[in-house]
Amino acid sequence: MAFTLGNGNGDDDPVMADINVTPLVDVMLVLLIIFMIAAPMLHQGVEVALPKANAPNLPLRVQDPLVISIDRNGRIYLRESAVETDELVSRIKAQIAARGDDTVFLKGDRDVPYGKVIEVLDILHQGGIVHVGMVTDRHATERGRRTS
Repeated sequence: MAFTLGNGNGDDDPVMADINVTPLVDVMLVLLIIFMIAAPMLHQGVEVALPKANAPNLPLRVQDPLVISIDRNGRIYLRESAVETDELVSRIKAQIAARGDDTVFLKGDRDVPYGKVIEVLDILHQGGIVHVGMVTDRHATERGRRTS
């Protein structure tokens, strides 16, 4: 819809009063595609070399799981931030209370001593955190196989 401004004699060029939303829609669609591609690449926790296993996956109840990682040097991380063992339970309980989901995933590097993983599991259990899932990597033969 266009209208003219001026003295009414028609000498002025018509002014367009409509907003052209096509560029806005184009930019929004491009951003949507970028976020749809980038979102699956985001992961929680610190990068560790996971041990191999053929265990089935646990169902995720929330989109943003709470991940504890143990790197090869034995350092413990809650998501991406380093945490000491004595404050681990209190920080996890605070996040569990805010989330409503009490499931915690534990990622231990394959080169970390078994005793360190058990020590963290024991600390979690003594703190009342009992829904702990162990994160592993699938064997190469299992990745290629399709399940129907």
